[in-house]
Amino acid sequence: MSAIVCHNLRKTFTQGEETIIGLDEVAITIEKGEFVCLSGPSGSGKTTLLNAMGGLITPDHGSIMIGTKRIDQLGKGALADMRLEEIGFVFQAYNLIPVLSARENVEFVMQVQGLTAHERKQRSETVLNEVGLEGMADRLPSQMSGGQQQRVAVARAIVANPTLVLADEPTANLDSKTATQLMDAFVDLNRKHAITFVIATHDERIMAYAKRLIRMQDGRIVSDDAQEPGVVVE
Repeated sequence: MSAIVCHNLRKTFTQGEETIIGLDEVAITIEKGEFVCLSGPSGSGKTTLLNAMGGLITPDHGSIMIGTKRIDQLGKGALADMRLEEIGFVFQAYNLIPVLSARENVEFVMQVQGLTAHERKQRSETVLNEVGLEGMADRLPSQMSGGQQQRVAVARAIVANPTLVLADEPTANLDSKTATQLMDAFVDLNRKHAITFVIATHDERIMAYAKRLIRMQDGRIVSDDAQEPGVVVE
């Protein structure tokens, strides 16, 4: 079954009198459980495509289906509910709430979903352990390294069992060793739980993790290839 289907997406942006093409008739299907990297230079369209998949921007035309929902036609409320239930986001900036502990940052999503305090605590601690943060649930973001904060962001993204996790340059602010650890965590979560990952990156070392590598340029997909994960970040 498909995790997401994008059909003929076009998106333009206006800068002064100039029209910038973000997506130029992009069509892509990603199956459940895939581990995909979107690659390309700055301005290639990979972040625009990721944002469209997550319902953060609306294409000028084309369609985006997640399950049976056509998300490009949803109203704001329905779109917010869909993102809450179906999509996990991991950004270059960790976007953690500084006054909340790691556990509380992870629990926040479940609190919005209406889960009980007991279930929130149990699930947050389980997922924090899964991403390698055992014993750190009560630490504030300021008491954690950048890599640890990004792992909290990953835990927050996956705790609601989303259909899809979208990650935009998730290792950009991390050193090579920490980036390796984070990508290993992604691979492990993909393997254990069949979570679908779509990761936008321009880093060849990160692309080596992908089972499917999609290269973009000027808003178009220029190649879409399966690959065996190879040599990774050292």
